[in-house]
Amino acid sequence: MMEQKEKPSDEFDNSPIEQVRLTVPITDDPTLPVLTFRTWLLGPITCVFLAIFKQIMTYRQNQIFIPDSCFTILILPVGKLLAATLPTKPIRIPIVNWTFSMNPGPFNIKEHFVLTILSRSGLNYPLGIVIVVIIKAFYHKNISFWASFLLIQTSQMVGYGFAGLFTKFLVDSPYMWWPAYLPDVSLYRTLHDKVDVRRKGQLRGLQFFIIVSVSSFAYHIIPNYFFPSITALSFVCWIWKDSITAQQIGSGLHGFGIGSFSLDWNTISGFLGSPMVIPMFAILNSMVGFILITYIIVPIAYWTNSYSAKRFTLFSSDLFDANGQSYDVSRILNEDLSLNEQAYNNYSIIYLSIFFVFSTGFTLASETATITHFVLYHARESWNVCKKAWKGRNQFNDVHSRLMKKSYEPIPQWWFYIIIVPMIALALLNSTYFGKEFQLPYWGVLLGYMLPFIFILPVGVINGTTGQGSLDMLGLSQLLFGSIYPGYPLANLAFKFYSTCTLTAALDIIPEFKLGQYMKIPPKSLFIAQIVGSFISYSTSLCTAWWLLSTMDNMCDKKKLPEGSPWTCPIVHVLFSRSMIWGGVGPSRMFAPHGLYSKIYYFFLIGVVATGMVWILSRMFPEKKWIRLTNVPLIFSSAAFMVPTAPVHYWSWFTVGIIFNLVVYRKYKGWWAKYNYDLSNGLAIGSAFLALVTSVSVNIKDVYGLEWWGLLMDDHCPLATCPTSPGIKVDGCPVIH
Repeated sequence: MMEQKEKPSDEFDNSPIEQVRLTVPITDDPTLPVLTFRTWLLGPITCVFLAIFKQIMTYRQNQIFIPDSCFTILILPVGKLLAATLPTKPIRIPIVNWTFSMNPGPFNIKEHFVLTILSRSGLNYPLGIVIVVIIKAFYHKNISFWASFLLIQTSQMVGYGFAGLFTKFLVDSPYMWWPAYLPDVSLYRTLHDKVDVRRKGQLRGLQFFIIVSVSSFAYHIIPNYFFPSITALSFVCWIWKDSITAQQIGSGLHGFGIGSFSLDWNTISGFLGSPMVIPMFAILNSMVGFILITYIIVPIAYWTNSYSAKRFTLFSSDLFDANGQSYDVSRILNEDLSLNEQAYNNYSIIYLSIFFVFSTGFTLASETATITHFVLYHARESWNVCKKAWKGRNQFNDVHSRLMKKSYEPIPQWWFYIIIVPMIALALLNSTYFGKEFQLPYWGVLLGYMLPFIFILPVGVINGTTGQGSLDMLGLSQLLFGSIYPGYPLANLAFKFYSTCTLTAALDIIPEFKLGQYMKIPPKSLFIAQIVGSFISYSTSLCTAWWLLSTMDNMCDKKKLPEGSPWTCPIVHVLFSRSMIWGGVGPSRMFAPHGLYSKIYYFFLIGVVATGMVWILSRMFPEKKWIRLTNVPLIFSSAAFMVPTAPVHYWSWFTVGIIFNLVVYRKYKGWWAKYNYDLSNGLAIGSAFLALVTSVSVNIKDVYGLEWWGLLMDDHCPLATCPTSPGIKVDGCPVIH
């Protein structure tokens, strides 16, 4: 929690935040080189590799989660190897008479940090690529590569420009300390400043990390090739093979997941992140949201047949018609992918699975809860910080600001404007010249940029002071634009990406600025590395997605893919469905005022009221720790993420989190402190590289494993997807009479 009172002068001379004083050194060596030959040699190569890897892994049924710290660790030995082998003799460039050295000295901590920032840009997933995948894989239309390129670059780069305009408030202020990023400072100091002493009978951290990585790589050939079914084990379905209700209760992928679990690290961490590095209170808040939607709200709604829920599968992100069949969107869209109202009225309204209905509702609730949380918990202190920032940079004069001002030139503001103005101009040109491909008019582009500009400060303050912030505007942006411009699914998607990607890009780069201040990195050098890394990453990501769509038959089509194929694109399926809900059909037909799901708008109010009630209780009973640790936005956002995340992901994630962050942490705290993060990183790296190897070797040739019962990457609960309403006929399901 951010400290309200200023510390005595000697403490404020350091930092007013105790955690920063304990973690960040107050010394600097401005002579250390940053943008070296090693940076430019290794950075772009690793950035390209990671961008390709991220794209390939994004469309698999199980997401691959790799923490940034993995690459921080992996880059270190490579950097030291280059420092030991590259020639040190200066090289002179003729004509301009410049000289540089391929090896300016030891691989230092600042060079390591900037190289990691450039490299891990490849892990940033530009959401704008999703619209390319949806157009080509779901709507089966061609699209211009250069129109896609401009959409992706302009949505991300404007976010970087906006970020620069808010550094005065979110970076320069010592009260904006970005607690979630302090472990990065500690990691770099550990790798460069401290000696990892190995006691007798113990392993060094790096040795342990390597052993775990190799073991994880070897083990994960089982769920990736020999026995994919262990990604989700649902024993209830194996016992009651002929009962729809039993399989709905037991299925971890298509039902309530009672008794389901996984033996695949990618199932455990792919959607929710590693549970070994998430605080216990955050895991508990997430589980409250999961239990609320999965075991209270949805069962009541399903078995009372709310929204005709029994006509459709219990858990799905697909769209359905009135007969319980998959919705054929081609029947209601014109050639230009705009809505044909007469065809829509003659066919059927769109129905959703009951899980998808409430997942959508909690998405709206989480966004209003985040805004309310900011107003109630942080508005006053944020206003004080903003007033100080508005008076001038000199108001913030802690030691880190002074060291930066003393040794390094700040980034000129015109650098940010020179990004914002041309990129907005290119976005407007794209909407005009390629307007028919995305359906987005020029005013939609401008409105899409205006929303994140408004929300960067409040969401940034939450992140910068608490380390928690869940507002991504997915629901708000789609609802807003769908109400203004209904009947155009691609326009709704494009608008969402301009607003969401811009906000996300800004909130990705701002904490890196703060880390740069903590690490005493020249701001201009850091910004150059960020921009270059992002440009390389987004360009490579688009080319990789384009290649996958061109070479892989039926990618994302679950009905046409071969048995065992992992290329089911679960997240893209959700976004495609929402493009039809909010854009193609529009909120006025789906929701208000007379739509089937009109009550979904109550979730806006629920987000506000629930957050307000918890705030009131925390004021009435300040001694109750559990009330102070209750985070309503986190509870609602975990419930909102139930589609595409399934119960087996949550139960496996929760179990591992309890074991390591509660049991091991309390009983074996020394082991936990030394090896917990290394274990998490090693499991992630090993499983990720095995998935990459199989993806680009056997999977690309439509070979997914041995032909047997365990090949299916499913939990063998076929009846869990069946409707239970009488008379509904679905292939592979019994008809209820």
